[in-house]
Amino acid sequence: MSLLTNVMDHSLDDGYAEAAARKRAAGGAAGLPRTLRGRLLLGLGLVLAALVVTVGASQARESAPVLAKEREELIDRINDESDAADRLEKHVESLRDEVGRRQDAALKDNGTDGVRLLGLLSGASAAQGPGVRLVVDDAASAQSSTGDGPRQTTDFSDIGRVRDRDLQRVVNGLWESGAEAVAVNGQRLTALSAIRAAGEAVLVDNKPLAPPYTVLALGDGPRLKDRFGRSVDGQYLNRLHKDYDIRVKLSAEDSLRVPAAPAVRVRSARPDTPAGKQPGAQPKTQSKTANPAEKGTS
Repeated sequence: MSLLTNVMDHSLDDGYAEAAARKRAAGGAAGLPRTLRGRLLLGLGLVLAALVVTVGASQARESAPVLAKEREELIDRINDESDAADRLEKHVESLRDEVGRRQDAALKDNGTDGVRLLGLLSGASAAQGPGVRLVVDDAASAQSSTGDGPRQTTDFSDIGRVRDRDLQRVVNGLWESGAEAVAVNGQRLTALSAIRAAGEAVLVDNKPLAPPYTVLALGDGPRLKDRFGRSVDGQYLNRLHKDYDIRVKLSAEDSLRVPAAPAVRVRSARPDTPAGKQPGAQPKTQSKTANPAEKGTS
């Protein structure tokens, strides 16, 4: 019991007690260097630390305008390249129109109507006529995903945004409802077009588009509007509007124009030609024409 009592009464080692007593005797000078050399070293260390902090803050302040300037230059370059791309696209469109006019002139007496129809259906030429204008835009305010729904998947975390699969369903619904030509934000869709997502950007034929997404579909405007509204994809879009505040505006118009596709390429299809005849081959002719005067002279 005496040992136990001694441990309880003297829980702190005697060495710690003596060190504490010495510190109390030293007063406020405890923990600080006592020699002049130690104090000088401590002061030098504090000065170096302050100098490092000051230099770092100064460099950060000086680099801020440089970074802002580089950012502005990068934005200017992006804008310049975008303008150049727009000019080239307009130039391509004008060249395509010129090619169309020359084709019409060359085929004026040989199936011009068929060629025009083929160009319209394939997307190789621009088209104009009545149809519907469908504008789909992100919700004014986004909310977090909390339950099941048609947008409950990965990719975009913001369910108030229009996604690539939403545009896919809209376009497919318009085709099914009787659309004859479709374009999204000026991008003509063909049988080989693709609507995808890269991060949070929606791509149409690998070209990024920004909301609002304006979908133009040529066809019988009132009938196309009614059929799309009653279709499964139209009901899907209506649910997005009601449940997620996706902004939707659908209207029938008397005159719309969709541009030609930037490039129409086929991978496997070939023209249907009679057996034994090569596409584009010219009919064979005789190398020598018989002289009527030579008949019966043999």
